[in-house]
Amino acid sequence: MAFLSSMNIVASGMTAQQLRLDIVGENVTNSTTTRVEDGEGAYRRKMVVFEAETGRDGFRRAMARASSGMVPNNQVPGGVRVAQIVEDPSPMKLVYDPTHPDANEDGYVEMPNVDMVKEIADAMAATQAFSSNVTMFNTMKTVVTDALQIGK
Repeated sequence: MAFLSSMNIVASGMTAQQLRLDIVGENVTNSTTTRVEDGEGAYRRKMVVFEAETGRDGFRRAMARASSGMVPNNQVPGGVRVAQIVEDPSPMKLVYDPTHPDANEDGYVEMPNVDMVKEIADAMAATQAFSSNVTMFNTMKTVVTDALQIGK
């Protein structure tokens, strides 16, 4: 059953990175949104916070347990999960545009704190992590297929 545990770990990584890409897409889409639904000003950039699914064991003990295929009862085999989606506390950008409908009395518009360079870097990192998980999935599939061929 260690194979299934490994599949769950890889799947959790793929799911987490997909959500990270979704949040990057939301940030890019709202990079010029000056008014959100509740009327509380401009859109605020969101970030994904990950955490280990299980972090109780040390690395050596976890590897020994995984190699023997043992997963304690009622314990998730491992992986990553999205702990929360938080708003970036960095300050909003002020742009002078007195003709904008959301401009203040001085003519400044509060723009979202979305930085395209950060978003592109975050998207690239999420894509690489997702790709690494796909590579691991394919490697595990090949190993299991080869193991089944030995049994013929």
